[in-house]
Amino acid sequence: MSAQKFVAPGALAAACLMLVIPASAASHSPGDPGIGDPYYRAYGNGGYDVSHYDLRLKYQPATDELSGTATLLAKTTQDLSRFNLDFLLDVSEVRVNGAKASFATSGEHELEITPKNPLAKDTAITVVVRYRGVPSSKKAYGLNAWLRTPDGGVAAGEPQGAWWWFPSNDHPRDKATFDVSVQVPNGTQFISNGTLQSTSSQAGWTRYDWRSNKPQATYLATFAAGRFDVTTGTSESGIPVINAYSKDLGDRAGAARASIERTGEIADWLTQYFGPYPYNALGGYVPNTPSVAYALETQTRPFYSPLKFSNGSNVSIVVHELAHQWYGNDVSVKDWKDIWINEGFARYAQWLWSEHEGEGTAQEIADYVYASRPDGDSFWTIKPGDPGPDNLFHIAVYDRGALTLQALRNEIGDEAFFTILKGWPHKHAHGNASVADFQRYAEEVSGKPLAALFDTWLFQPSKPTAPAARAASIAKEPTAPVRPKSWKNIAATNSVHEHRHGPEHAE
Repeated sequence: MSAQKFVAPGALAAACLMLVIPASAASHSPGDPGIGDPYYRAYGNGGYDVSHYDLRLKYQPATDELSGTATLLAKTTQDLSRFNLDFLLDVSEVRVNGAKASFATSGEHELEITPKNPLAKDTAITVVVRYRGVPSSKKAYGLNAWLRTPDGGVAAGEPQGAWWWFPSNDHPRDKATFDVSVQVPNGTQFISNGTLQSTSSQAGWTRYDWRSNKPQATYLATFAAGRFDVTTGTSESGIPVINAYSKDLGDRAGAARASIERTGEIADWLTQYFGPYPYNALGGYVPNTPSVAYALETQTRPFYSPLKFSNGSNVSIVVHELAHQWYGNDVSVKDWKDIWINEGFARYAQWLWSEHEGEGTAQEIADYVYASRPDGDSFWTIKPGDPGPDNLFHIAVYDRGALTLQALRNEIGDEAFFTILKGWPHKHAHGNASVADFQRYAEEVSGKPLAALFDTWLFQPSKPTAPAARAASIAKEPTAPVRPKSWKNIAATNSVHEHRHGPEHAE
């Protein structure tokens, strides 16, 4: 781990002082400045688990200044002398259980907090951080994940985006509920996750209070301040829907609305495959961010770049982001190497939608993907089951990842396959799981050994051989598959996560 902690001078003197520190205090140690993810070793932190974030902020779009207070409710998981949060803005005060704590910065994004008194394991703690700053001026690993817009700012990034607007334990393993209250000038709206609890106006400012009442990974928390047209409704199943569109989308506005206004319909349709919708809110938003071309499954209310609608409507991308509400949000990765659990399944949902629309079956799309990529194509060198940090969002994680699911479906049959698709989110609801966990679950449900299939399709850095493909009923016909009608719209989502704002490899 590089440069994550200050190394105090006078190590010998410190060692001598340890001799006179009471044993009870000496047993306390700093929490690790990383949660232990093999791809991003400095992401997240050790020593505690957050249960709730309460963010009470004020944002000025004209200057991009953000200020306010974050209150974190957490529980220690070890005897702690110090712990870290992931954060980039300028901190003025930190309190732990009401007492002022000392703090310092280190590494690329670490806020080190030393409480007045050491904390015993299993202690409930309340951490209050007062801060301000200009998110667009801050960088970590040479990048800035804050999206500055002509009318405000947006936070929507993966694997990180939280550092630019609130202090956190920034890793999917530490999910929490959220209350996000942001004050913006009248005429500006603020959009976030979950349900809009209330709004109030005073002295030229309006406060928006949003609540996410189910556990949420920090990268899935979103901040969007700008001038929006907001639509509201309810899905047929009774879930409230709030969508927001920048007032400055130009000729993309119609296509964006024609796609995202179908959110309730699509979420209801997905329940037949994935089980009950896991949250109490739905929606999507399109800010004025033409500098980026991605979409992101921010919980309950995905972010969409307006560029996604440059050539017309694309419901397939909405299917992709809503599928993530089950695969990625409800069940999140244990480590970032497990990204196939997110992206392979969201891509496969697009294939199922294509079948639903009569524009190509999942089998036809799988045959086309396999046949259209020849041996030696670098596509096949990427292992979706462990792609490496440089290829976390490579197209192979999506297309080869979905291809793996079709091979699995053909191997175990539709009954077992769709039982697995629906059972997995139920088994790991609001938790985390790995690729290995999924393989074990698929074997348990199907009653079949599947190690060879998963190894061939997810972990070998080469194209599965023709006999292996035939064994999985992939491209078994001698004639070249025809490109499915839906392929254009599916391929249009290929940049869906290309940005991800991720450093190539953050140690």
